[in-house]
Amino acid sequence: MSKQLNILIIGAGIGGLSAALAFKRLGHGVRVVERVKEIRPVGAAISLWPNGVKVINQLGLGDTVQRQSGFVDHMRYLSAQGTPLTEFSLSPLFEAVAQRTYPVSRFALQKTLFNAVGAEHIELGRNCVDFSIQTNGVSAHFDTGDTLSADLLIVADGTHSRLRNKMLGESIERQYVGYVNWNVRVPANVNLTPQASWDQYVGENKRVSFMPMGSGGNDQGVEELYCFFDVPLPAGTANDPAKYREELKHHFRGWAKPVQDLIDGFDPALMARVEIHDIPPLRSLIAQHVVLLGDAAHGMAPDLGQGACQAMEDAWVLANAVNEALKNSQTPSETALVQALAAYDEARAPRVGDIVTRARKRAELIHGSNGEKTQAWYGELATEDGSSIINGIKQTILAGPLG
Repeated sequence: MSKQLNILIIGAGIGGLSAALAFKRLGHGVRVVERVKEIRPVGAAISLWPNGVKVINQLGLGDTVQRQSGFVDHMRYLSAQGTPLTEFSLSPLFEAVAQRTYPVSRFALQKTLFNAVGAEHIELGRNCVDFSIQTNGVSAHFDTGDTLSADLLIVADGTHSRLRNKMLGESIERQYVGYVNWNVRVPANVNLTPQASWDQYVGENKRVSFMPMGSGGNDQGVEELYCFFDVPLPAGTANDPAKYREELKHHFRGWAKPVQDLIDGFDPALMARVEIHDIPPLRSLIAQHVVLLGDAAHGMAPDLGQGACQAMEDAWVLANAVNEALKNSQTPSETALVQALAAYDEARAPRVGDIVTRARKRAELIHGSNGEKTQAWYGELATEDGSSIINGIKQTILAGPLG
């Protein structure tokens, strides 16, 4: 095994592409294999918090992503009827962590990473179904019957990962978090929310969010809002796109005018509906020559906005752990790789496990898993000056690999 490794990545999502770019910039050979035949606009937007932005900056894409993203400077919580509960500036947070947040179209971010990695390193429409460990490496097996060999296999095939159970030697089941999320993007409109403000309406164990997401999600340069509706519902509730508007009118009857205007005005063709699941924190993210990354390693509820950020942190930590181990090692590269994966596991498994747990607890609080606690939270918001919310976000950011 040489100092420059042959890296095979399964999955061309945010995590997989971030890993490919990180390894490529360090001089390693990368190949990304993705089962879908075309990268399409899936998912409206993500809140790329400063810990994720810091990785993007290190990957050389900060200016590009900033141009694509929305500008958020304030956060507001309002009651279901529109009564302000709390409003505060996010500037103290950005100053404390030395970086702004970039709310951005998921597709725009994925496309930017794709282009930076280069199409010559990415193969679409190829489905990896298994892998096997070889003497000095790993072989990935595909549904066509062929194989690809590598020094390191990165499993970044998402929360529904088909390879995770094989790698861990146990069955990991996704867990329903308890609520359904409808999400959509709409043209930015000051009648819906003030400029540069991230507004969240909360009540009845439900939530509606309006977040500026910039113009990266469309070809017309139109500033947009990323909006979502959360409703606690039993798993398996009927999903009929033709009834989304009718359902939301029912669930949010009597809510504030901006919520009603959003329901009346969204484009059903752009609406997605998702039952929110996570996976339990994993004890380990590694095996011999194989590593889990992104949602395959830590599928989490979106209630802390850290899913994509943690995938990008994974990519940065893994690439640098491998590079440092190879650079400093006086032993064979095989041994250095073992040391690098152990360092990755030690750094990432506790961090992402903690965030998975906190995201689930946050989801339970917002969506009424314990009704009394949720009602108490509404009361706390009415006396909140923003400092405790900012402090919680700040701690998550500063605990990241780039501070």
